[in-house]
Order: sequence, then C-alpha cells, then structure tokens
Amino acid sequence: MSATATAPLVMSAQPMSGADDTRRGKAQSSAMKIAVLGAGAWGTALAINLAVRHAVWLWARDPEQLRAMSAARVNTRYLPGCAFPERLAVEPELPRAIEGCAYVVIAVTVSGLRATLRRLRELKIAVPVIWLCKGFERPDARLPHEVYAEEIGGGPAGAVLSGPSFAQEVATGLPAALTLAATDTSLAAAAAQALHGPTLRVYSHDDVIGVEVGGAVKNVIAIAAGVCDGLGLGLNARAALITRGLAEMTRLGMALGGRAETFTGLAGIGDLLLTCTGDLSRNRQVGLALARGEAVAAAQAGLGHVAEGVFTAGEVSRRAAVLDVEMPITDAVCRVLARPESAADIVRGLLARDAKPEHLGLPQAR
Repeated sequence: MSATATAPLVMSAQPMSGADDTRRGKAQSSAMKIAVLGAGAWGTALAINLAVRHAVWLWARDPEQLRAMSAARVNTRYLPGCAFPERLAVEPELPRAIEGCAYVVIAVTVSGLRATLRRLRELKIAVPVIWLCKGFERPDARLPHEVYAEEIGGGPAGAVLSGPSFAQEVATGLPAALTLAATDTSLAAAAAQALHGPTLRVYSHDDVIGVEVGGAVKNVIAIAAGVCDGLGLGLNARAALITRGLAEMTRLGMALGGRAETFTGLAGIGDLLLTCTGDLSRNRQVGLALARGEAVAAAQAGLGHVAEGVFTAGEVSRRAAVLDVEMPITDAVCRVLARPESAADIVRGLLARDAKPEHLGLPQAR
C-alpha cells in the first residue's frame, strides 16, 4: 500500500495480527478480513453480522451513500435502525477494500454482478469470491455462476450463498441458516466455516446450480403468492401454489443440472416458504400490489428496494422454454407483470388447467 493511499472512512476494522490472535485465544484465532461489495439491505446486514467475529470492509459504488453511512454508522437508506459494529469499516476505494482480505463477498443485484466482476478482474483478484445475488441475468438468462465463469475464467474459485434470510433479522442477530455452495468442496467447507457464527448457521453444499435456481425461482413464485393473498384466495390456495411452485423450481433446476434433493433444503423449500409468506418479502409485496390493480412500476417504487422476481420472471420463463420445462405459475406471473391480463384472470386460467397426476414432472423411478 502506498503512503499516499486514501484512508478508509472508518479505521476500526483493521485485520487482527497473529499476535493479537494469540492474546485473544483460540476462540478468535479464525478472525480474518472480509470485503463486502454492495451496501444494499442484504449486503449491509451480512456485513453487520460478520463484523461481530471478523474485520469487515464494506464498499459501494455511491460515494454519497458511503459518506452518509460513515458519518451515521448506519445504512439509513436500506437498513435503518441497525447500527454498525466497531469492526465494520466503510471504504470508498475498491482496491483498499479487497486488499489483504480472505474472501470477497459480492452483494450487488444480478444486473450488477458482471460489472463488479470485471472490476475485480482488473484488480487481479486472487482470493475466493462469494456472490449473494439471486436471479438470471438479462437478456440471456444466465445464472450467476455462468457470469462468473465468463468474467473470471481461470481465476480464483467462486461460491454462492443463499437461503431463507431477511436482512433486517440477520442484522439484528436473530437466528438464520444459509447454504454456501461451490463445486470445489474444500472451498465450500472453508468458506462456510468462515461465515458461520453464533446466530448464522452456514451449511456447505456442492450443487451450485440447484442453489442458484432455488434462489431465482422462489422470487417469482413469491410474486404469485402475493397475488394469491391479495385476492383473498385463502390459505389452502397459498399452500397449493407454494407446493406447485416447488415443483416448477425442481423441474427447471434438474433440467439445468441441479439435484432434486437440493430443493428440499434451505436454498429450495426453505427460501421459498419464507419469501412466499413473510411480510418482509419484497416480491410478495409486489404481488399484493398487483392484486390491488397497481402498475408494476408503482409497486416497485413503493418498496424503495429491488424486487428481483420482477426482473427474473421473464428470464426464468425463457430458459425453461428452451429446455421444454413446463412452468405454468412462472408464465402466469410474466403475464401479470406484462399487464395483458388482470391478476384475477390469471388465477382463473391456472385453475382451469386440466387435471393430471401429481408429481414433480421429473423422471420417475422404475
């Protein structure tokens, strides 16, 4: 680091030295520097949670937001009321944010993933990268790991972190459990251990495709669940919709190379249940607004946050069509978002579908 380098806005999160580790004893021996890139609600929440046990440096593209967070020691825009721990540093310079870190966590949306990866490639990133985004990149319906492979190529290994996790609860230390998946099982185990904490259980996994598909499709099904609740169709209808949504998620995931059992775990049914039923779910809130007859733009504007399902639905439907995977709920959400039909009309169309045997539409055991 040069003598003229810009100092971080907060210096309290310097990585601990080996001597400091020794003085603190075995319980603190695994403390490390972790860079979190992206200061939306989820990136900020994870940074707050990790800063209890690690030195965390939080970076974002917006210098005004960074200055405001540094001064207030809280992200008033996206996560008000959740104060930053002492060991969370706000850093305006990306090279300094990632310098000396053990892991880089990318907490931007799918639409911002490629640009962030390109900046890391320019900086010759040499440590593992973990992405949090859920969805398919437009306009070619690529999953995050496919974007990572295109941009980083033969660089450091990558991983995805997903599962049922509302930012507000994670930031305030309420219990949560997540899945960290990487094709490199040693990386998955090591990164899961690094992120694991007293209130955040992190399980390792090797099915990157399954975990990513679960995270993407659940947001689309959550919009449908919001429509269902907004129209007052009852708890029976919601349960049926979530179950059939799980079937769609599993069909697409397996067609893309994921494993069926992944969708019975945290990144599948776990995240689906939370997003479809929790009042903090942005995608569910969009569905409720659509059921009231609001336009998509108005529904999103009222959130103040990104509802990924709005942007992902069309890409999920497009990728499924190429693979000849039937996804009637996803297709119905696409029609509601495009507004050629009302939410009530879409529901009537789903209910009018022919009766058929109940199975996931997967290859049946012989």
